[in-house]
Amino acid sequence: MSSNTAVSSAPTRYTATAKLLHWVLAIALIGAIGLGLYMVSLSFSPLRLKLYNWHKWLGVSILVLSVVRLGWRFANKPPALPAAMQAAMPAWQHLAHHGTHLALYALFFAVPLLGWAYSSAAGFPIVFLGMLPLPDFVSPSPGLAEMIKPLHQWSAYALAALIVLHVAAALKHQFIDRDGLLLRMLPGQR
Repeated sequence: MSSNTAVSSAPTRYTATAKLLHWVLAIALIGAIGLGLYMVSLSFSPLRLKLYNWHKWLGVSILVLSVVRLGWRFANKPPALPAAMQAAMPAWQHLAHHGTHLALYALFFAVPLLGWAYSSAAGFPIVFLGMLPLPDFVSPSPGLAEMIKPLHQWSAYALAALIVLHVAAALKHQFIDRDGLLLRMLPGQR
């Protein structure tokens, strides 16, 4: 097989499964971050307790989706950036592109695991969807809970900032660079 054939047969868009995982995870992340910001502003009430449970359920779902997404990514190499786009991007943008994706993946795992650890350390079990009790991630410890709580909070803020950066970069590519990069991940695009 010639190198021209190999290049032309390389995928230019993400698979339908990759797109589905991307958008479902995006919606879950936005929901969990928004819910987290809202619920902490409430005074102690049944509503606040219910929202904390929903937040935990979203966190568990995000963790599971992240495992599936990472597994899919290892088994199905994502399409490379188009050659013209790679050539046009300065070195710092290549670093930012790869660094942002690595940091996003790291935080997809870190934020929910820190939340689970905080909940366990604080003595509040997670019962997924009110039916499936999860084991404690760490032993109950008020001191440890106080150490973990800000780590969960600040890692969630970092994740939110990276999501905003990721969206801004995608929009820049779509509306300023007009290079079609966003189309590779839009649902329904082939």
